Amino acid sequence: MTTYAPTIPPLAISMGCPVGIGPELILKLFAAAPQDAVVIGDGEALRWCAEETGLPAPLLPWQPGEPLQSGTIPLYTPADTRLTRNDLQWGRPSTKTGHAMGRYIEEAVALVQGGWASALVTCPITKRALNDGGYPFPGHTEMLAHLCGAKRFAMMMAGPLLRVTLVTIHTPLAAVPALVTQEAVADMIDMTWQALQHDFAIARPRLAVAGLNPHAGEDALFGSQEREVIGPAITAARAQGRDVQGPFPPDTVFHKASQGLFDAVVCMYHDQGLIPFKLLHFSDGVNVTLGLPLVRTSVDHGTAYDIAGQGVASPASLQAACVLARQIHANRSKKGVS
Repeated sequence: MTTYAPTIPPLAISMGCPVGIGPELILKLFAAAPQDAVVIGDGEALRWCAEETGLPAPLLPWQPGEPLQSGTIPLYTPADTRLTRNDLQWGRPSTKTGHAMGRYIEEAVALVQGGWASALVTCPITKRALNDGGYPFPGHTEMLAHLCGAKRFAMMMAGPLLRVTLVTIHTPLAAVPALVTQEAVADMIDMTWQALQHDFAIARPRLAVAGLNPHAGEDALFGSQEREVIGPAITAARAQGRDVQGPFPPDTVFHKASQGLFDAVVCMYHDQGLIPFKLLHFSDGVNVTLGLPLVRTSVDHGTAYDIAGQGVASPASLQAACVLARQIHANRSKKGVS
């Protein structure tokens, strides 16, 4: 093994739920290629996964500021989260594993904020266990915004063919129309535009905006939000010299974007954007949190409890998340954006 110091701080990869597929994804990631990254998670879960799947687990305890060693998986475990084999049962999260996954996120954020890591990449969590473990957030995105003190934040799903952002995220469908306001749509257009410029290095972004209703309202026959709310937000953005078009019928806009006509689609609600995105990018999609003072990417899938510990989980999304995290960090550094 050779000790070395990366030219930039390593990625911080939080393990996610210890009894989901996170441990397997991490072992496969490091087995496939060397990584300038450190893992914030639990050694017992990783060793157990290695025994069950036959994957190598060259774990090496790591502390902030220490160099990396080739051929190892640098592991940082918060002292109050150490798990035993009795705490672990594939596919069955508990209050203890829920607390552990929350602590991994907290510690990973602290590493990036302290300059010990360059960016954060997260493996999947389960929201119920996170809440049961003492973290009352509806998901990663909201927890990260809280930890970073970010008031404006958003979820972008990014893949080679399609990028989408969401005006509303983890919101019951019945509550969506009241939250789709002109201000909210305009804010999401602005955040998406800024991200495409600063994080993706697209000098002149082209944005599409989806309507809320079938056929984008059909001249208000099926709803008036397009005319009264979404359209005025688009008009305001265009008055600023931005290439923003729409509102488009939701059943056609994603095809247009996937053909390269737009750099991203601003969507009104969660499933409107994520269904077409995951149809195209189920294996290689990446979740990016916009509006944070740090770079955060994530896999675009869940804990997959039904296949946890079986050795069949694909690390493609985690690999893509690591690549994109490094790209965004480099793009922000060139522009002097934190």
